[in-house]
Amino acid sequence: MLIMNENQYGMRVPVSEEIDTIKYRQVGEDFYGKVVRIAGALKDTPDHFEIFKDTLRHLRFLPAGRVQNAMGAARQTTAFNCFVSGAIEDSMNSIMGRATEAAETMRRGGGIGYDFSRLRPRGNRIKSLDSRASGAVSFMQIYDAVCQTIASSGHRRGAQMGVLRIDHPDIEQFITAKNDGTSLTGFNISVGVTDEFMECLEKKEPFPLRFNGVVHEEVDPVALWDMIMRSTWDWAEPGVLFIDTINRMNNLYYCETIEATNPCGEQPLPPYGACLLGSFNLTKYVHNKAFDFGLFTGDIHTVVRAMDNVIDRTIYPLPEQEQEAKNKRRMGLGVTGLANAAEMCGMPYASKKFMKFTSQVLETLRDYSYAASSTLAQEKGSFPLYDSHKYTSGEFFKTLSPWVQDQIKEFGIRNSHLTSIAPTGTISLTADNVSSGIEPPFSLFYDRTIQEFDGHHIQRVEDYAYRNGVEGRTANDISAEEHLSVLSLVSKYIDSAVSKTCNVGSNVTYDEFKELYFNAWKQGCKGITTFRADGKRYGILNEVKEEPQAEACFIDPQTGQKSCE
Repeated sequence: MLIMNENQYGMRVPVSEEIDTIKYRQVGEDFYGKVVRIAGALKDTPDHFEIFKDTLRHLRFLPAGRVQNAMGAARQTTAFNCFVSGAIEDSMNSIMGRATEAAETMRRGGGIGYDFSRLRPRGNRIKSLDSRASGAVSFMQIYDAVCQTIASSGHRRGAQMGVLRIDHPDIEQFITAKNDGTSLTGFNISVGVTDEFMECLEKKEPFPLRFNGVVHEEVDPVALWDMIMRSTWDWAEPGVLFIDTINRMNNLYYCETIEATNPCGEQPLPPYGACLLGSFNLTKYVHNKAFDFGLFTGDIHTVVRAMDNVIDRTIYPLPEQEQEAKNKRRMGLGVTGLANAAEMCGMPYASKKFMKFTSQVLETLRDYSYAASSTLAQEKGSFPLYDSHKYTSGEFFKTLSPWVQDQIKEFGIRNSHLTSIAPTGTISLTADNVSSGIEPPFSLFYDRTIQEFDGHHIQRVEDYAYRNGVEGRTANDISAEEHLSVLSLVSKYIDSAVSKTCNVGSNVTYDEFKELYFNAWKQGCKGITTFRADGKRYGILNEVKEEPQAEACFIDPQTGQKSCE
């Protein structure tokens, strides 16, 4: 058990206290009250309550925002962060029906992803009306309007991911749909790239665009790839999803097909699928420049039990989402503060020591979360769609350590998926601004745009490790190749997917940029997103060149009293 002064928990930085209060606490609730509320809602036993409460109050585990906001609260919102829409079929009833479901989902607090590949291409004849189809992108505008109109549970605007397969005849229009900087602003967009396309690209062979099995035309894959690359070079979109890799590595390859992801891309999900997220704050396991793996493994067992309870104790916007969640019991446990933790242990980001440390941490997370779920299955049963022979024949299952494989073969498993690397931007900020997810710090200190329901404001933010005397590498210090090496390494240990932005510096040529994406496919990544500071799109973080001069303040999480030095 971690030894810590009873009063030394909660946030130390005013901006963390502010954001936690705005986004995750109930009216009049302090930090400790929030912790007790969440732990009480997710406990199995009094002992489990105390142990889980300890992980929360010392910020070792950070449930995703929806969990923090919804569990044990009076408001009728879901604890699931994001969903994927039911299949959007090529009919007006289906299109408008899914839009209505999206509205309800966003109203209840969930973001949502869609695959628009079943919609007939622009110009296709509609025989019953003797007219022509307006195309997939035009119908995305309906969903965008819904997103812009509906406030997601009164706390944030809705978030959406739009996906179109690369072999859809409307793919060129889709790629450039956001390039004016004003269209589809409620969407992230990603292209579902197939192995067939990448192989055609590699061989420079014509690539067929098709709908309902009918080839519309053959295109030059080099030119189509260049269109994607030019767009993301300038606008940081579309993202690229290697959709065949996603399905090949899916634990549930035998009973579902994945066509879309949640808005940030770390959760590939089937129709009506939901993502239940939370992240271990790795900085809290570092003591005297050493990582406490014993404490980490113990916390994993505690957290798996608690997060599994979310599935049965939250509300769902739609009955189809509830059925899907309970049939498979997916969760996505990940990490945040990786860069800070490694640097605090003397391992610079992307160095050989860093890569070894990252492998150790993520192998531990993978194996012990699966082992914890198998232990839970002995008590509560495996997920309903568990098929022992098929599940244990899966490609990802084969990556588990032998002792974990043996345990699952004997006892089954409670949850179909257990790991995911989310961006963790906001929850990392509430943990005194630890480095988010597996990313390096954007900067040692920077201005951040904080979005609120009725607008935004700017806050000056300082990196956690830097504030504690460790000056590590920042995102712009790291080459695009190093970013990719971290992404590809982490991907090997994660059963869902990884949300990571590969920052591209001004020294990277366009040809090198394209090679980055091709290598991501070669190295088995499920997707890749980049951001180029010299592009046409602005981020929410703005680096400052001089260290801010400001008083050091502490807000007591129990009393709310502020004191400054």
